[in-house]
Amino acid sequence: MSALHKPIADALREELNAYDDITAALLARRGVTSAQEADTFLNPSYDAHTYDPMLMLNMPEASQRLSRAIDENEYIAVWSDYDADGIPGGVILHDFLKKVGAHFTNYIPHRHLEGYGVNTSGVKKLSDEGVSLLITVDSGITDVEAIALAKELGMDVIVTDHHEPGDVLPDAFVIVDPKQSGETYPFRELCGAGLAWKLVVATLAHGFAGRENIPEGWEKWLLDMVGFATIADMVSLTGENRVLARYGLTVLHKSPRKGIGALCGVARVRQQTLCEDDIAFSLAPRINAASRMGTGMDAFELLATDDDVQAQELAKKLEAANRSRRSASGAITRAVRAKLGGGESYTPPEVIVVGDCDWSPALLGLVASSVAKEYERPVFLWGKEADGTLKGSCRSEGITPVLSIMDATIDTFVRFGGHAMAGAFTVRSDAIVSLSDKILRAYRLCMTEPISALCEAQRADGRLTAQDVTQTLLEDLAPFSPFGEGNPKPAWLFHETAVKAIKKFGKNNEHMKLTLSRNGTPLEAVAFFVAGELRSQLEKLTPPSNITFLAHVEMDTFLYRNTPRLRIISIG
Repeated sequence: MSALHKPIADALREELNAYDDITAALLARRGVTSAQEADTFLNPSYDAHTYDPMLMLNMPEASQRLSRAIDENEYIAVWSDYDADGIPGGVILHDFLKKVGAHFTNYIPHRHLEGYGVNTSGVKKLSDEGVSLLITVDSGITDVEAIALAKELGMDVIVTDHHEPGDVLPDAFVIVDPKQSGETYPFRELCGAGLAWKLVVATLAHGFAGRENIPEGWEKWLLDMVGFATIADMVSLTGENRVLARYGLTVLHKSPRKGIGALCGVARVRQQTLCEDDIAFSLAPRINAASRMGTGMDAFELLATDDDVQAQELAKKLEAANRSRRSASGAITRAVRAKLGGGESYTPPEVIVVGDCDWSPALLGLVASSVAKEYERPVFLWGKEADGTLKGSCRSEGITPVLSIMDATIDTFVRFGGHAMAGAFTVRSDAIVSLSDKILRAYRLCMTEPISALCEAQRADGRLTAQDVTQTLLEDLAPFSPFGEGNPKPAWLFHETAVKAIKKFGKNNEHMKLTLSRNGTPLEAVAFFVAGELRSQLEKLTPPSNITFLAHVEMDTFLYRNTPRLRIISIG
């Protein structure tokens, strides 16, 4: 069972003497070293803790070019990715350009027919329609060929992207990407939608036709999409992202956006109390399901529409797509397990590399995340598109930098990209047979220690009893939210806690729920998508009995409930 974290140093405890022991310890574990940093973390300020977008490399040129295009009534195209970062980013520019009366269109490539990023066929189509300025959102930094074509066809291209650049940058009019060489902006981890919003804010500093239509502070209403994407894209919720996510949730609670209300309705969550878990586990999967099971434009139109009827229709369409996505992903996950085999003494390989020509590449990111969590290994999965292209997704188990592994896998990928913890790739057809061996060799080059040596049991932030899990406790922890990458939920150790009942639930009994005793009032402890060792341990429980376990404390808002519960991490 997990051990407790070590107490913080006496000097730091004295520095944080304005806070109780738990608050001070949680601050210390988040890298806070002074009372001033503690105040900044617990009380993020829009005015004090966000940065002037003009500090970003090339942002002055990008915003000036966009303002000129608006002023001269050029035809502008916004090309955004088809996920829950690119789509909100596209909506941000849509709302801004619509507000100022610009001549523009939004373009989202079809995931199955066009694939990720800026492509030549889409560029040709937009050129034929008369587009003279192309703005990318959450894509473009590695699309050298397509952007070269755009330039050849007479378009200026503003690339806004937050992914790692390749060895060769596209020949765009200007590139805004905090990851590029020479960047001095104070925060480098903005998501794609965050960069799109920064472009809007920077453009508002210029004078152009229609600028008078934007009231002072109007851009803050766009933070609903920034906060949504920042949480959905799982970028680090530290620094400026923490401010944008916190304020984004505040705006989401009262956003008049028709699509948000309709989406909350089908997901059965309350808009007025939306939290990061609601976005990550309920709303974002439905936005992503649009492109995985159909077209990303459905999700874009849902978030951009100001028509109640259209919003309701599109929300229902995305709900159906999400149900189909869950069913198809579950089937692939079961197929992966079957290919791996296993048993009581089974030890998974250092890196899991599995594929099948019948698997849809659009679903493999979800499956890879699930398999990485279940087997605690980095996972690379591949499938075949309708055009015969072999594509895949990879996910880290939380330690291995999968992007570095792909970079070290020689003569295998046609293209690849992503983040340290997640990525996507296209495999050369003649390299698929040796893919597993090459990835394993690259893994061993990149990792100086085996996973077993790097994986340490998660430590608990403190001890709690079932009686401690109250609304008051959640209120005390609320200043640390939103939780996510870089700001994990606190983990609590519950010792010898009485279990009254255990139940499986979900369409395929993939979830489990314990009912715990708490002064006569039951307390629920849930584990979603339980697999591997945790499932085996839970299935061995025979209530009434006592268990010791590690869990997060959270608010259950499903079906409009508003009660504290536990989310089980591990038991021992």
